[in-house]
Amino acid sequence: MEVKVLGPLEAQVNGRSIVPTAAKPRQILALLALEAGQVVTVPALIEELWGMQPPRSALTTLQTYILHLRRFIDSALAADQAGAAKDLLVTRCGGYLLNVEEGSVDVQRYERLAAAGARAAEIADDESASRLLRSALEVWRGQVLVDVPAGLRLGIEVIRLEESKLGVLELCIDAELRLGRHYTLLSELAVLNASHPMNENLCAQFMIALYRSGRQWRAMDVYKRLRDTLVGELGVEPSARLQHLQRAILGSDPMLDEAARKGRRAERLAI
Repeated sequence: MEVKVLGPLEAQVNGRSIVPTAAKPRQILALLALEAGQVVTVPALIEELWGMQPPRSALTTLQTYILHLRRFIDSALAADQAGAAKDLLVTRCGGYLLNVEEGSVDVQRYERLAAAGARAAEIADDESASRLLRSALEVWRGQVLVDVPAGLRLGIEVIRLEESKLGVLELCIDAELRLGRHYTLLSELAVLNASHPMNENLCAQFMIALYRSGRQWRAMDVYKRLRDTLVGELGVEPSARLQHLQRAILGSDPMLDEAARKGRRAERLAI
């Protein structure tokens, strides 16, 4: 079985889709996939499907949904695998478990690559960090489970994964700025700043990329837009770190360019 959750829900057995059309079975499949290899308890599944006020028939209905999912799986199995659905969607004491090989769910591949990229960044291996983190981001196909209704638990997972993606992207851009790839990052950072107008990390990265590309005035314009947004929306000024970066750009501080040449030496100032 192969399952994808980093985008629209996809699940295949022997190349055949087993994703149900009904909303609640899709929720169950998505939650089991996110916790692949671990037991998801009956109370957790009931809470996901019906919140804090489940109907009296919740347990029976849940069991019916599990049965339907197994039938979808069975329909995709080969003739000599009849009945093997119970080996993939396993009943355990108190819950259910999606029993698939490690890496069969896209979120597992993403998190493995992201962790490896983060480790490379920690030891200043920026080439490896860039390669691994970009590979992690390429696993994504769009918004997490965009076609699955989210209850409390799926909602939390969606937020966690979207925040993780943004963090991985910021870490990747940090590494690529240290590698001197400021020109190639400009268009990507322009889109990201438009999408996240109050994100100071992305703003700082865009300012640095612009400055190193000979566009000092644009860097100041980006800072001004962020400041106007923060003051107008929240009534707060940019952080001291970002104000320090603004002054460094205004003064053409050589440390800004040295950061690109010597990596972490000037990280406290630039990124």
